[in-house]
Amino acid sequence: MKDRIESDAWVLYKGEGDGKPGELVFETFAMDPITDQEVLVEPLYGCWEGNMSHSIERKPVDIALLRGEEKVVIGNAGVVRIIEKGANVNTCEVGDICIVFCVGIVDKWGYPVKIMGYDAPGTMGVLSKIAKMPGISVIPIPKDTKYTLAQWAAFSLRYVTAWANWKVAYRCWRAQLEDANPADEYVVAWGGGVSYAQGLLAQKAGFNVVMISSGEDRLSMIEADGMQAIDRREFSNLQFDQRQYNTDKNYKKLYLDAENRFIEMVHEKTGGRNAAIVIDYIGLAVYRASLKILDRMGVITTAGWKEGMVLTNYRAIECISRHIHVHTHYANFKEGSEAVAYAEANGWLPEIDENEIYAFEDIPKIQRDYDQNLIRSYFPIFRVAEK
Repeated sequence: MKDRIESDAWVLYKGEGDGKPGELVFETFAMDPITDQEVLVEPLYGCWEGNMSHSIERKPVDIALLRGEEKVVIGNAGVVRIIEKGANVNTCEVGDICIVFCVGIVDKWGYPVKIMGYDAPGTMGVLSKIAKMPGISVIPIPKDTKYTLAQWAAFSLRYVTAWANWKVAYRCWRAQLEDANPADEYVVAWGGGVSYAQGLLAQKAGFNVVMISSGEDRLSMIEADGMQAIDRREFSNLQFDQRQYNTDKNYKKLYLDAENRFIEMVHEKTGGRNAAIVIDYIGLAVYRASLKILDRMGVITTAGWKEGMVLTNYRAIECISRHIHVHTHYANFKEGSEAVAYAEANGWLPEIDENEIYAFEDIPKIQRDYDQNLIRSYFPIFRVAEK
């Protein structure tokens, strides 16, 4: 048997079961040689994702404890170079530069049940100078790509998620409104990297797009891309909590004031129209308001649950309104490959400021900056190695 492989890495140890946050530790990480279904890779760039912070916070779960492992290496968005591949791997060749396609355990249709570098046992992410991954977890980028590796790192998780979710949401909308003209309709999206990518797809499909975000840089970026922007800070009390709503009169008043202002602002942008499609990756905090701006025959779509996983609605109202609720989770390999090809052909990747890329030794800093909302871009990029 080959010797174990060692690499410098940022490692997260399992907790004591008390729910206390963890921290990343820089040390030598040892892994078994690759199997016939795996690839050995050199991570080049990574993108800090919300699930990485959740892992460190141990919310909603301690992923190392869940996986039954003493320690894990996280990081499921980025770009890697293939160093070695197993005999049964047919997704790439040695020397290829690939996006991380973060499926870990998949169902019979190829969609992820567990995510590589997160909750899939025995997997590792890009917070390591050398890593091993399932062969199905990498997709080559074009060898003559016009775009930077940092852009592809930002693309790898959020844009692929957007591609797969938008495909379902758009088809659901079309299923009910075969003859409607997207140019007459609006898509409203709550801000975030996936929503931003999805808003651009909606725009390319002919829709008018309104995006809700905060921070001058993000608002400017939205408008520079031809979408309309709404400043989230204008209605900061739009954080729905059913218990408080039922028991606290002051909270209820502040919430309703914020909700009414939100609806007014949307209608200011849409000429009084409701949205054909609402993209909502936030969840409970804004779900009620999202439904109130959703038009008849409309689609509310998500692949995430940032602020509240448990939602309630009035089924009769949703049926009468003919609302379709779409839930997806990342993508399968075919969709990932489609997204890469579309991005290269159409320039559907984010702009990345090379001066704002973090070094590998500054991983704790990018974590802190992300958690404290100090990063101006939707896409916090770190460099692991030079190309």
